[in-house]
Amino acid sequence: MSRPVRARRLTQDEGQYLLRLVRRGRHDTVRYRRALIIMASASGTGVPAIARLVAAHPDTVRDVIHAFNAQGLAMLPPRWAHGRPRRITDEDIGVIVATATVRPKKLGLPFTHWSIRKLTAYVNGRYGHHDPDLVPARAVRIGRERVRAILHAHDISFQRTRTWKTSTDPDYDAKLDRIEEVMSRFPDRCFAFDQFGPLSIRPCHGTCWSVKKHPDRLPATYHRTHGIRYFHGCYSLSEDRLWGVLHEHKGGPHTLAAFKTIRAARPDGAPIYIICDNLSVNTTPAIRSWGVRHKVELCLTPTNASWADPIEAQFGPLRMFTMANSNYPNHVVLARDLHAYLRWRNANNRHPDVLAAQRRERARVRSERHQRWGRRPETQAA
Repeated sequence: MSRPVRARRLTQDEGQYLLRLVRRGRHDTVRYRRALIIMASASGTGVPAIARLVAAHPDTVRDVIHAFNAQGLAMLPPRWAHGRPRRITDEDIGVIVATATVRPKKLGLPFTHWSIRKLTAYVNGRYGHHDPDLVPARAVRIGRERVRAILHAHDISFQRTRTWKTSTDPDYDAKLDRIEEVMSRFPDRCFAFDQFGPLSIRPCHGTCWSVKKHPDRLPATYHRTHGIRYFHGCYSLSEDRLWGVLHEHKGGPHTLAAFKTIRAARPDGAPIYIICDNLSVNTTPAIRSWGVRHKVELCLTPTNASWADPIEAQFGPLRMFTMANSNYPNHVVLARDLHAYLRWRNANNRHPDVLAAQRRERARVRSERHQRWGRRPETQAA
């Protein structure tokens, strides 16, 4: 008759640890069941009874007891297998990432961007069946979902391309320096001007709150019988006030009329500064002579640097809340609603103290980054 299997005598520390483990019951199932088997065996319970208690096979109970007698409490945590060996290496992942960030045309493929399916097929070497030149230098056997996970782990996503432009204005630095100077030294006498348009009478898509899967709909139209208009906008930096008027076209007389409304905003006769782009209708001889007589200095933005005009940031909300999701019947109704929005906006504008605090904060951030206004760090370092 074989000797019954029984766990060795527990030490005080082992008994207290196993007791806490069983009482809490918040650990993983494997550790809990093994602790229960060891405690039951150490107290004299037989293997068949323990097997019924933990709903396990008697051989499993004997294996746990033998492991405890040989290893102690080190046998409590399960030793899981490592799973299936990796089918791709780090070098394969590097190939996939490098291929995804290269335009397909540079690899001789007849399309402009990758899809997950095309990228997976290329790294698998499937495109080389008919053209050996398309075989990648290192073929990787991988599926689409794994490719998607690898790209996500390396912060590679499907993004829209963007445009960029570099100013070729020879007076780029001088113009930006002057705009920065007047905005920082004379914010209460600094204004901005620009034309916004063309604005046509047509259904303009936008966004709005509506019942799910029941969006607002606009009629489709292919007729443009009302012509276009341009909004000649004026903006006061210190008061955060926006105003303007619609005209049929851009022109020197319309620009001069807008400048006169800006001059009327400061009737004390102090010099004022108007930031605008270098469009020819903004710098006609009549406008320049009028500016000299009325102490108005035009601070022109550099070519391809319209972002330097502070009014540009105001046209986005103007388009969003007056043009988007609209279907105006004519320009009269459009002008009426546009001016109604401007009245509401100016009545709910930001407080001058808030504007001053924002200017100080932007200046502080630029000074900490050692970055001048309108320049990239590498441009300044060069």
